Amino acid sequence: MSAVIASGSHRTDWIAVTAVVAAGMVAAMQVGKGLIAGPLLMADLGLDLTALGWITSVFAIVGVVGGMPAGAMVAAVGDRRMLAVGMSILLVGILIGAASPNFTLLILSRILEGFGFLLVVVAGPAILMRIVAPARSDIVFALWSCFMPAGMAIAMLSGPLFQSWQTIWWVNGLVALVSLLTVIAVISPSLAGPRASVAGLRADATTTLTSRGPVLLFSLFALFSLMSFTLSSFLPILLVTRMNVSLGTAGVLGALITFANVIGNLAAGTMLSRGVGRGRLVIIAATLMGATGIWIFLSQSGDTLTFALCVLFSAVGGLIPATLISTVPMLSPRPALAPMAMGLLMQGSNLGQLVGPVAVGAAIDAYGWTSGAAFIAAGAALSVFLATTLDRVLRNTAKGKA
Repeated sequence: MSAVIASGSHRTDWIAVTAVVAAGMVAAMQVGKGLIAGPLLMADLGLDLTALGWITSVFAIVGVVGGMPAGAMVAAVGDRRMLAVGMSILLVGILIGAASPNFTLLILSRILEGFGFLLVVVAGPAILMRIVAPARSDIVFALWSCFMPAGMAIAMLSGPLFQSWQTIWWVNGLVALVSLLTVIAVISPSLAGPRASVAGLRADATTTLTSRGPVLLFSLFALFSLMSFTLSSFLPILLVTRMNVSLGTAGVLGALITFANVIGNLAAGTMLSRGVGRGRLVIIAATLMGATGIWIFLSQSGDTLTFALCVLFSAVGGLIPATLISTVPMLSPRPALAPMAMGLLMQGSNLGQLVGPVAVGAAIDAYGWTSGAAFIAAGAALSVFLATTLDRVLRNTAKGKA
């Protein structure tokens, strides 16, 4: 078995784990910076809301198209090498963006950043599978699942400290460079897998796409992402409208709500390590997300209750990605296909992120804020239905591998 995906470590390399999670957070900061720098970009480059939407959505487009190919590259080339390549591409994209005089070059730089981001978030879990003791895997994957909310919250909180969007980009470039050097310094190299042929890659992709486990995780992550981004995409506007706060205050509150997701991520790791069923955990989280999300969109609750509901929605939502990410190695058709299965999971995440805001935005424009509740309700119901099969699929997969 290739060391790229082998998970037979008896000791956990916590320094390397920290470097991997930090790299994920740095990658996620590049998503968050596009959101917080929106007003500055509009003022300096004369962008409209449509152009600004492309600045943030290009990451999701790259992820939808490239998730499984990125997983194949990680398996074939080596996990640490691809993490370093991903961080390098991310860094180049950031620096080109910082020097961009117009929208065209900026969007091209964001495509580069998106590709680097994708390699980082697919290679990161592959490294963790290799350097983490099996007994610690649920906790470590829960830590890894914090990378997105933590990175975005850092970007949203730190962004207002700078006077120009270029400064935000340059500072992020410096942080990415430090992360890249740390990855090279503290993570042990992995063995590359056997040289992959086109026919071999096609066969691996077919096997992954026709296996019930990876497709189930893809579907559940897409539904989670749909629910999550249904609220988060319009959170600042919702807070300003419902709570009558300034946009700056809404940004701070939004960052706090996003960071609450980390609580759910860590709680999932603790519960999974204590034997709580994975399907049961997803069912509980999806039910609570559905209930709180519907309440947020349908009710006219006061300031405190609205904010509390948003925090609860985000916190319980964090149970789902931590659970699904840590389940990928268990449901991969075989260990060598774990990076490709992780890539498929990321495609599900990005599909929900891409479709959700567009569909919900159109529905809200046509039918008002209450239409957002319909998306939350549908996502929650489908998640609960699919999650009822998760534990059975896990048992069947384990028997097949025995």
